[in-house]
Amino acid sequence: MHEKNYFVNAKGIGYDRVTMSYDLIVIGAGPGGYVAAIRAAQLGLNVACVEKEKTLGGTCLNVGCIPSKALLESSELFASAKENFREHGINVGTVSLDLKKFMARKDEVVKRLTTGVAGLFKKNKITPVFGTARLKKDKMVEVAGSAGSRILQARNIVIATGSVPVALPGIPFDGKRIIDSTGALSLAEVPRELVVIGGGYIGLELGSVYLRLGSKVTVVEMLGRIVAGMDGETGEALYRALKKQGMNFRLSTQITGASVKGSAVEIALKDAQGKEEALSADTLLAAVGRKPATVGLGLEEAGIKLDEKGRIAVDPNFQTNVEGVYAIGDVIAGPMLAHKAMEEGTTVAEIISGQKGHVNYSTIPSVVYTWPEVASVGLTEDDCKKQGLEYKAFKYPFMANGRALSIGYRQGFVKLISDPKTDRLLGAHIIGPRASDLIAELVLGMAFETTAQDIALTVHAHPTLAEAVKEAALGLGEGAIHL
Repeated sequence: MHEKNYFVNAKGIGYDRVTMSYDLIVIGAGPGGYVAAIRAAQLGLNVACVEKEKTLGGTCLNVGCIPSKALLESSELFASAKENFREHGINVGTVSLDLKKFMARKDEVVKRLTTGVAGLFKKNKITPVFGTARLKKDKMVEVAGSAGSRILQARNIVIATGSVPVALPGIPFDGKRIIDSTGALSLAEVPRELVVIGGGYIGLELGSVYLRLGSKVTVVEMLGRIVAGMDGETGEALYRALKKQGMNFRLSTQITGASVKGSAVEIALKDAQGKEEALSADTLLAAVGRKPATVGLGLEEAGIKLDEKGRIAVDPNFQTNVEGVYAIGDVIAGPMLAHKAMEEGTTVAEIISGQKGHVNYSTIPSVVYTWPEVASVGLTEDDCKKQGLEYKAFKYPFMANGRALSIGYRQGFVKLISDPKTDRLLGAHIIGPRASDLIAELVLGMAFETTAQDIALTVHAHPTLAEAVKEAALGLGEGAIHL
């Protein structure tokens, strides 16, 4: 092909270049997309990756996982300096917040990681193409940038465009008073009162950031509990912990309308009994979920089918109904998690390269990065009951763990669920310090069909938080030692 089109580089500069053909074009440079591109390049494919934003990394690195965790870490340190340092004999005087520097640190973390992805693209000889992609027939991709457009073609295409926040009808984002999760990452001032719509992990994490910084935070959740998919006992423990920290909850309540009046947002509520009420806040954060980012992608023109929920339909090898066109991550069925997309990215690249690949969806962990953290994998007790499975559960509290006490953390527990006949682990649920790291041992165990006894017989260093995992496993057998 020799048709000339504009190519738009990372700096937004356009110049003439002939249309190119690749072994693989990945649309979207988020966790799923950039991992798919890198793995495919490692396997010898000639790869291009199209990204509509000016930097690589997608939502996760730029306005999702990474910046939110940076803010959570900084806000946790701020709260500790104000409330917990004295317990350790550390007197720091008056603690104040420099919000500008607080946000600048978050931006620096993001910059380091997005620059790192660009370096990995260069190392693996992946061609980054900046612009908005639209699928055409015959595995053609039109990429439009500020200086024009060009047509790319490939033997294979992977759609990895991720997801976008869901907006509630009648509650439009204005980017100032009514915001989504992206807006919450760059507020110019700490709200005096913040109302969060949605008791899922996004709302609770961002609500925790501003609660620690001094906001009065109220979470409005339509269901009768927060983090509805979580193990019930663990979810209730998180609810109590956040409530003790000062977070307010309005459960079984929905927001029926919101409007900006001057410097305030007037919010209309209705509870399960139909009682109506009004709230006023400086800022309203809508965090009710995300939906696949497929608008304008040209799926209909390319003949790609969607499922009943508007997600791209794929077969077990991630291929759509169009041969050679694949989809991964948030645009297909399954949890909208960065690590799920990454595993699918690796797997689809290997499948396209002629290898075998598989993602074990039963061992994908989920984490809520509040304080305490919550991490889960596998079945909950409710799941076992609904499926009619026999199970055994044991809970070991962190207050009995020496390492937890030495670092000043007493909340939470490790809860393991096993099959009473085979002793194989069915699920694990941790609420407490660094649960996000502790869950990895149990994910590995479940992936290899480990028994509780296998965990119990494994030597864990002392004193460590991980000993709580061992004790919980012992509890499923003859009994925990330190309880």
